[in-house]
Amino acid sequence: MKEQALTIPTEKERRRNRALTRRRFLRSTVVAAAGGVLASCSPSVRESFFQQHLKELTEEDKKRTYARLAEEYGNRYGGKFTVGGEPAKEGVLFAYALDLSRCVGCRRCVYACVKENNQSRDPAIHWITVLQMEKEKGVDLSHADAYYNPKAVPEDGHFYMPVQCQQCRRPQCVEVCPVGATWQEPDGIVVVDYNWCIGCRYCMAACPYGARHFNWSRPEIPNEQINHDTHYLGNRPRYKGVVEKCTFCIQRVRKGKYPACVEICPVGARKFGNLLDPESEVRYVIENKRVFILKEEINTQPKFYYFYGV
Repeated sequence: MKEQALTIPTEKERRRNRALTRRRFLRSTVVAAAGGVLASCSPSVRESFFQQHLKELTEEDKKRTYARLAEEYGNRYGGKFTVGGEPAKEGVLFAYALDLSRCVGCRRCVYACVKENNQSRDPAIHWITVLQMEKEKGVDLSHADAYYNPKAVPEDGHFYMPVQCQQCRRPQCVEVCPVGATWQEPDGIVVVDYNWCIGCRYCMAACPYGARHFNWSRPEIPNEQINHDTHYLGNRPRYKGVVEKCTFCIQRVRKGKYPACVEICPVGARKFGNLLDPESEVRYVIENKRVFILKEEINTQPKFYYFYGV
């Protein structure tokens, strides 16, 4: 028998195959919901359910989608929402650096992130986890304490290591998504389309950093605490049954601002910038400090760098 040559599908072909897979899923779901579940939903919900992949939408389609979502969130939470879709800028590759010798474990970054990115308060979802470790043992994840609660920090004999999405160059979460609901943008940010996610949680299983979080119920956010300035791929309110994660505050950094966690840090332990800019602060750190990346041996190639400034 003549052997057939193995062909590797292009990215466009993989995206099309994923889109077809999701459409099959939706069709089977509609059949299962023949009792009229979708028929009883609002036009906005039905339109959201059958929405095409973001990469397949025209600019006019995107504008209509953003406007529809802004109206939906306004009706749910009150107030005027903006849903942006600022694209990645050419010549930008975002990266992060965190000084372990400065971090005091105050967790202000955690709660600034929650406030900025509209994370659920009940049940609580945190995109940043701060680990307390013993100085004598060094970076020892197996004995790290994420639930430390002393009277004051920093606690003697300990240091602190915040962990969040590492924005990998080779993101395993993207590789396993069966419907293309998550991908890496040109500026290096790994994003999730909440309207395309089917909640299979394959990405959560694939992520070696525990950086993805699933909404088991509808996120609860007090109306007075909602951030109304949102991005389609970032901090817009989520739904029950979808996965979410850190996006380097995409709604901020694509407008030239720092992520919320960088701005709030009281000791200046967090650095952020364009990896392609030789004058950026993050490049200075990489070229002049003792830098390491988390779980380097698995070759996910994070763009999140830990270092010791002193």
